[in-house]
Amino acid sequence: MRIVVKIGTSSVTDERGSIKTDAIATLCEQVAKLRTDNHEVVIVTSGAVAGGVAALGMKHRPTDTLTLQALAAVGQSLLMNEYNKHLAKHDLIGAQVLLVPNDFIDRTQYLHARSTLIRLMELGCVPIINENDAIASDEIRFGDNDRIAALVSHNIGADVLVLLTDIAGLYTADPSTDSAAVFVEEVAADDELLTVHAGSAGSARGSGGMASKLSAARIASWSGVRTVIASATRADVLEQAINAVPGAGTQFLPHNRNLSARKLWIAFAAQHSGSVVVDDGARTALIERNTSLLHAGIVEVHGDFVAGDTVEIKDMRDMVFARGMVSVDAVQASAAAGRHSSELPDGVVTELVHRDDLVILLNTK
Repeated sequence: MRIVVKIGTSSVTDERGSIKTDAIATLCEQVAKLRTDNHEVVIVTSGAVAGGVAALGMKHRPTDTLTLQALAAVGQSLLMNEYNKHLAKHDLIGAQVLLVPNDFIDRTQYLHARSTLIRLMELGCVPIINENDAIASDEIRFGDNDRIAALVSHNIGADVLVLLTDIAGLYTADPSTDSAAVFVEEVAADDELLTVHAGSAGSARGSGGMASKLSAARIASWSGVRTVIASATRADVLEQAINAVPGAGTQFLPHNRNLSARKLWIAFAAQHSGSVVVDDGARTALIERNTSLLHAGIVEVHGDFVAGDTVEIKDMRDMVFARGMVSVDAVQASAAAGRHSSELPDGVVTELVHRDDLVILLNTK
């Protein structure tokens, strides 16, 4: 099997933000066992910013982008040092890979990232991935490593994605505040639980939380990858998760729909910059005939987007049913709304959203 394992900040750092050596040691030991069983493993790790906070003796995590980027640069080297130290105990070599969103949006970069990761595994290395926080802009970034892990799973054709966190898996409610919360053992690809509005960041040290894990599970599911959300402190959690041992975490079954990396990004990872409302005819054409979205079907335009931004596409009942990457800015879209192609000024692209840049979100909202 080819396995992607993501471990969150709350699992690899303590309350002060210092890197937890024992947590990384345990993870590396489990990875080594999987490697002995002839599995390929990629690690996606958080903790660089928190590690930088602790290393520089800061009492609180800053909020400004420039300082966070500097802290990531400090913490990343410390984080990799821990992984390399503990992997070496099992005669394994870690390989740092820092990714940015363009590595998944741009086809050439996507294929290059895939080739590099696969070659590292062929050489016997354990790729250790993080977002390149030190240079990523605030506007164009992943924001959390759950989504990176899901997109990497798609990129390398993983069989299983394991998201390690500080709770046992998905519950019907927050178990820390609701005693009636019930553990969810399995979630089907079209289950409404995949659309639950779970909590955001689970700790002050991290940027994820259950909401981002559910989003990652959706991405992975629509990539044909089984996903498991499980506790990082459970004994032999990786082996149990990939073998679907009952109670080892929440299993998210793969969807029979397999999107391209670009469409996965548009559907689940990109932040939307606005929305457009379409008439019923356009809605039917998009859903049933897989057409592009033409300006003639646009009823309203909202937001201040530019060409290349992602927008939500709503029907006349204000329901979001699709997302797409627009070809013109909001001003041009507003001016062209409701106009047929023959009525558009010279230079205005016929499609507001080309079908190659559009994803229907039925069963995901």
